[in-house]
Amino acid sequence: MKVLIVDDEVIIRTGLCTMVEWAENGFSVLPPAESAEEALERFLAERPELIFTDIRMTGMSGLDLVREVKRESPDTEIIVISGYDDFDYAREALREGVSDYLLKTCEPEEIIQSALQAKARILQKRREKEENGRMEAAAKRSLLEQLLDAKLPFNETLVHAFGKQFPELQTALGAQGLMVLRAVIAGADADLHAEWGESWASKHSAAWLPWYGGLLLVVPAERTENGWDRAEQSIALAERAWGRRIFAAAGIAAKSVPELRQAAETANEAFSYRWLLPGKRLIRYESVAQRAGMRTVCTEEEERSLIAALKSGSGESLEAWVREAIERIRADAEATPRTAAAYLQSLLVAGYRWLERAAESIGGDRPLPPWEPLSADGLIADAEGELTRRLMPLLSRYAGMAARSSPIPRAIAYIREHIGENVTLEQVAGHVHLHPNYFSEMFKRETGQNFANYVREAKMRRAQHLLSETPAKISEVARQVGYTDVKHFNRLFKQYTGMTPSEYRENI
Repeated sequence: MKVLIVDDEVIIRTGLCTMVEWAENGFSVLPPAESAEEALERFLAERPELIFTDIRMTGMSGLDLVREVKRESPDTEIIVISGYDDFDYAREALREGVSDYLLKTCEPEEIIQSALQAKARILQKRREKEENGRMEAAAKRSLLEQLLDAKLPFNETLVHAFGKQFPELQTALGAQGLMVLRAVIAGADADLHAEWGESWASKHSAAWLPWYGGLLLVVPAERTENGWDRAEQSIALAERAWGRRIFAAAGIAAKSVPELRQAAETANEAFSYRWLLPGKRLIRYESVAQRAGMRTVCTEEEERSLIAALKSGSGESLEAWVREAIERIRADAEATPRTAAAYLQSLLVAGYRWLERAAESIGGDRPLPPWEPLSADGLIADAEGELTRRLMPLLSRYAGMAARSSPIPRAIAYIREHIGENVTLEQVAGHVHLHPNYFSEMFKRETGQNFANYVREAKMRRAQHLLSETPAKISEVARQVGYTDVKHFNRLFKQYTGMTPSEYRENI
């Protein structure tokens, strides 16, 4: 806590600075002032919380200093330390707001005790101000919640309370209207959102409210020739200051307190476009209000492409399909969140129906994955992730059913386990309990290759791995993939890769 000592006698200034144990009691002493004029000039810049001053000094008196300081900062504690034991001086000093009147003949312990009492008063006032500030802020947020939430009752008392609690916004309401912004900071928690809300409110004559994991801000509708450029500029500046991406949606401008509800509702509507317009920093309701909506049912071709992705058994293939589907929706200039969600829902239904048919045809286990509709909040937060999360169980369930219903995956696993042997079609067919001719036809149908070619390519892929990952001799590599004739192995390897084993190893 900063202390300023004011006295025109150097011996007094020096004594007060050095003889009292300021630092040990939590005080920081500023360079002393030689006159009341100097103290007043420095006060605004240095803002001492506690001032010790003489009364009678050359030029402006200590009482004149007290009046000026109290006019500027009523909470500053001032203690007079005078050489005059005069009741009239003391009475006038106390009348001007001085906290204590000490004599210069008093002991250092008495001075520090008076300073500690002043410090206690300062801290108590701060606590009361903070508590009052919290209560006032809570009252304002409660009022805003009642004003902006369409589910809560509305009456004229709220209109009067708005003008009383937000006089600057009330003035802007009549002059240019108010805009409601629904905003969210990427990766921010509630405390960071609140901190940003307070910062925005202090800079833009705004009010704010925690709102569904983000903020709802009421700000003057500062239109320029280019629209809401000032709001966009403010968001861009905040992004640079906070080092985080900020997204905001603006509702229509309100010209009266009752219209604030519509402003909030349209801000929420604009916010729902976040996943459809991911590159936007600010979405204005006016820019999306005229959208007619996209078709809500997928085509047969789109259904077939989804089924192909699900049948692939590859999570990466399904994720690629989802990305393409979402980008196709975003490219539709008429898409709205409601119609886009309905379209995605039709794809999800198509996936479930296909899996049900597949389960019936191959005897898969029941029940199917539990039905769960797409979440609007999930789409806003991560559209690709939300759709993938809903489709991935279908892929996994089909892969499980197919693996149990077909012997081919078991046959492929057997080939890989016996890659160093001379694996024959008859040997593998016997392992999966099928006639060799029937097994040969089934293998080619499901893998797209005949048995011999598949085994040869599996051996060559294994050889590539051994050549790149181990120091084994080429003859040893050939043996590990089932070839005793090294020349024959070299010839097959070159046919497969275009290089001899030695050249392959040198070029990796």
